[in-house]
Amino acid sequence: MRAWQYSSTTGGIEKNLAINDSVPLPTLSSRLGDAELLVRVLVASLNPADYKAPELGLVARAVFRPPATPGMDFCGRVVKTTQMVDDFAIGDLVFGRLGPQQHGTTGEYVVAPTKACARVPDGVGVDEAAAIGVAGVTAYQAISPNVKPGDKVFINGGSGGTGTFGIQIAKALGCEVTVTCSPAKADLCRSLGADEIIDYTTTDVSQALKAKGQVFVLVIDNAGLPHDLYKAADDFLLPTGKYVQIGGPLNLSAIKTVTSRLLLPSFLGGGKRRYEMYNIRHGPADLVQLVQWVAEKKIKVVVEQTYEFEDLPKAFEKLKTGRNAGKLVIHVSK
Repeated sequence: MRAWQYSSTTGGIEKNLAINDSVPLPTLSSRLGDAELLVRVLVASLNPADYKAPELGLVARAVFRPPATPGMDFCGRVVKTTQMVDDFAIGDLVFGRLGPQQHGTTGEYVVAPTKACARVPDGVGVDEAAAIGVAGVTAYQAISPNVKPGDKVFINGGSGGTGTFGIQIAKALGCEVTVTCSPAKADLCRSLGADEIIDYTTTDVSQALKAKGQVFVLVIDNAGLPHDLYKAADDFLLPTGKYVQIGGPLNLSAIKTVTSRLLLPSFLGGGKRRYEMYNIRHGPADLVQLVQWVAEKKIKVVVEQTYEFEDLPKAFEKLKTGRNAGKLVIHVSK
């Protein structure tokens, strides 16, 4: 099969990718009880973890055995199943998300556990379905268990993949939503339902939120900046509220910040509010809920740009700027 592969990420993954036309087809598990699908990928979409994880250097080699293929999100057709599968059939159009692995979704075929997949209903396009996986599930799992109608939610970073889903999910659950974004993305965030916009390019975000008082039930931090935001949450997050860290830079300074937030007690200068470093979980029911909302036009999948298979490095270059509005999708197969 054809697949994009890299054996090194020195200088950036986008500079090391090459198309291999003779990659062995990934094989289904032979272990009794494993429920897996072999899927011919039609469309993939990119997430920051698709370059951040491989670019961790020696740490990454514990997960990715080179040569490896990037990508976690996909939409495609089932071409084969293990014997234990009875809820999917050959020919089904499915979508979902994989964990980081050697055979990612920017190759023509992937093996996906059934718990990571759902069927694509009528009225949802393959580009839309491919973009739901990581970003949609992340936003849904981080928001839905922590809010009720009428709650106020703050989303730090409203215009990226997770942010655009997060705004709409919070609104669908009856919340009032405040977000940060640049002036260029403000109209997009408002169109998705954001009630208030904070321009992080001209405003001290922490001070602007402190001025509101303790009114927020939930903070979703997709940006990881400013560094003082979690400590400032003592003054704008309710005592029973939660601060959920999803994204941010992956460098020594960011690691120190997260470690401090996790371990430093409040009497030594740490924050007083509950802090969670989000970890995505398989959730087939979450995928079904999200794609149902998309089919019902309650949620819009924001796709900024589509790329043909041969242009994957350009898509990574765009993703790494951090300025994409919504998702970037790759057409893998016809």
